[in-house]
Amino acid sequence: MKRGGWANDPNVLLAASRDGTIKVTTLTNLGVPSRTAYRRCMPGGPWQRLLPGVVLLGNLPPTRRQLVAAALLYAGPGSVITGLEACRRHGLRNMPDDQRVHLLVPHERRAICSDYVIVERTRRMPRPVIRDGVPLAPLTRSVLDACRRFTSYDPTRALITEAVQRCRLSPRWLRHELEAGSQRGTAVPRAVLKDVAIGARSVAEIDAMRVWKRTDLPRPRWNVALRDSHGEYVAVPDAWFEVGLAWEIDSYEFHFQREDYAKTINRNARYAAVGVTVLQTLPNRLRSAPDSVAAELTAAYRAAAARSRPDVRAVS
Repeated sequence: MKRGGWANDPNVLLAASRDGTIKVTTLTNLGVPSRTAYRRCMPGGPWQRLLPGVVLLGNLPPTRRQLVAAALLYAGPGSVITGLEACRRHGLRNMPDDQRVHLLVPHERRAICSDYVIVERTRRMPRPVIRDGVPLAPLTRSVLDACRRFTSYDPTRALITEAVQRCRLSPRWLRHELEAGSQRGTAVPRAVLKDVAIGARSVAEIDAMRVWKRTDLPRPRWNVALRDSHGEYVAVPDAWFEVGLAWEIDSYEFHFQREDYAKTINRNARYAAVGVTVLQTLPNRLRSAPDSVAAELTAAYRAAAARSRPDVRAVS
């Protein structure tokens, strides 16, 4: 294309772009001098610079799709999105509102972080999963790459338990990936995985485990189904103590819907019918008053132990 001819047919540039994002080197090959490209990105110009060497062929605020496309162009061929952005695209929702894009690139490539883009060089490039035309690291890798950058337990617990509960991600796969990958930043996810491996399915249940450890009570079984003497289903308590005590972590949010409240009433009625003692605890009290909850749990256990054990059995 003759120098300057691209201005008469802007669609040529758009066709060569990725969602309107394009590298300056590509523009140069299409006849747009690099100086012209950068001049058009100056304040008030028709284009804008998103990352070093990458521009957007427009001056409206970039969409999330365009920011991701620009990040992939910046990192180069074969780069793969991981971390929180990949987790969102895999369908997870319970995570911090961090809009940075974390990418994996081959270890031999020279690439540095820039602006909203985190570039991580690795010798363990994963086989990408393509979602909506975007290459993503597998969910196991994406979750742990995100967790390695967290500095506190809460977001780590939330992300891992959601991945295990909603996406049926095996804790065994997570442990394997944790051992195979970089050991930097793995202390927190390791601790969380220990609780998940025991049976915790939510952040509240991990908090419940912390409270239980404050007592001298025997280890309960977490999330096991109870059946009566006829084999009929009773419930799946958050924690089950063999003396006949079911510990349920029930939130206000769960009861906002009438059908959810009815489910809880029916569940408690089934417990009562077979003689199971029930202790209900609000999730926020597990953190705001752990000593009080531990005392309540101990008292409930002793009360259950003083009664005849109900004729129920736990089924894993």
